[in-house]
Amino acid sequence: MTSPPPHDTGDELLAVRCQLGEAAAFDDLIERWHGPLWTYIRRVVGDEDAALEVVQDVWIKVLRGIPKLRDGSKLRAWLFSIARRTVMDRLRERYAGPLETEIDLSEVAADTWPSHDEHELQQLEGALARLPAVERDVLTLFYLEDLTLADIAEALKVPVGTVKSRLFRARRMLREAMDAGGAQP
Repeated sequence: MTSPPPHDTGDELLAVRCQLGEAAAFDDLIERWHGPLWTYIRRVVGDEDAALEVVQDVWIKVLRGIPKLRDGSKLRAWLFSIARRTVMDRLRERYAGPLETEIDLSEVAADTWPSHDEHELQQLEGALARLPAVERDVLTLFYLEDLTLADIAEALKVPVGTVKSRLFRARRMLREAMDAGGAQP
C-alpha cells in the first residue's frame, strides 16, 4: 500500500474531523494510514509480532494525541513521528534487556523493494539490515515511505540539514555495506 500524497488537503480535513469527534473520522484515518505506518514499522522493527504490538501502541497514542495536533496539514509527519518514537522506545527496551537476535529485514516481501534481480534484492536487504537503526530509519522514511526532507525533519525533531547529513551518511553506509556484502561468498 502506498502513502497518500505528501501535501494532501484530505489529511488536514481528516485531522479536523477527528478533532471534532466525528464518529467515522478515526476509522477513515486508520484506513488511510494503517498500511503506510505498518510497512514502516515492520521494516524498522524486523519482527511481525513486535510490529503488531508497536502499531497498536501507535494508534492508541494517535487517538489520545489527535486533539493536540495544531496543524492538520502536518498530519503525515505527525503520524510518522509518533510511529518513530514508539519504535525507538521499543528498540531501547529490546537493547536494554538480554540480547536476542539481530533485526532481520530479509522476511520483508520481495515485491515491496525496488529491485528486479533476486540476488540484488537479497544483497540490499542484508545491507540495510546491517545498518544502525538511525541510518536504516532515515532511508526507510525517505525512500520507502516517500516523506519529504521537511516531513522527516519534523518527525525526527531535527533540522532539515541534519536529515540531509543523515541521508548522505546512510547512503554511503548502505553503499559500503552493499560492496562488502558483494565480496562475501
